[in-house]
Amino acid sequence: MSTNLLSLEGVQTHIGAYHILHGVDLVVPRGQLTMLLGRNGAGKTTTLRTIMGLWHASQGRVRFGERDITAMHTPQIAELGIAYVPENMGIFSDLTVKENMLLAARGARSAAEIDDTRLKWIFKLFPAVEKFWNHPAGKLSGGQKQMLAVSRAIVEPRELLLIDEPSKGLAPVMINNMIDAFAELKASGVTILLVEQNINFAQRLGDTVAVMDNGRVVHSGSMAAFSADAQLQQSLLGLAL
Repeated sequence: MSTNLLSLEGVQTHIGAYHILHGVDLVVPRGQLTMLLGRNGAGKTTTLRTIMGLWHASQGRVRFGERDITAMHTPQIAELGIAYVPENMGIFSDLTVKENMLLAARGARSAAEIDDTRLKWIFKLFPAVEKFWNHPAGKLSGGQKQMLAVSRAIVEPRELLLIDEPSKGLAPVMINNMIDAFAELKASGVTILLVEQNINFAQRLGDTVAVMDNGRVVHSGSMAAFSADAQLQQSLLGLAL
């Protein structure tokens, strides 16, 4: 079994007339949390969306384990055990928290059919999901919506989570709760590729890091080594951690 669960080789992505990714090479080690960092517009979100099949690579290869998923459509990719939490969270505001969860639990026809053990585990990770179970999702706070978005992604077992800026706009206490939840998810064996701008978040959670600039990965390695190299941080991100 490969030590890398996900790999991108020379991935290029065009969106209409725009050439966004210019040959992305990226590996995500199995069972680890990989941080994808970079300035705004570097191509981080496009990378996640290309992996998920929402946009298709015009060149290059995307592999999940030993399987080439480059040309697969999003539903096929999701069935392999990959979930995506977009930056806008994709919450159905007019539905209740329960109804949002039920939509994601494809094997269940009612909330009673959602795996009870798994649901209790999610409630432990994100107590707000249980507290507001019957409330309209649109009435939740930003942090609570983010918790619901992640909960939907893991309501069925997943091998890989793709998560885009989960701490954006959240209060520090919510960020700490999110960090604890992701740490537990990682400990359970889930592999995570996470786009993040919050440097504290990145340092506390990341095992490995990839830094993007102008549609390419310009640095990859251990998060610990990157955190210790202020000069490298300054050159790649324009700031020191």
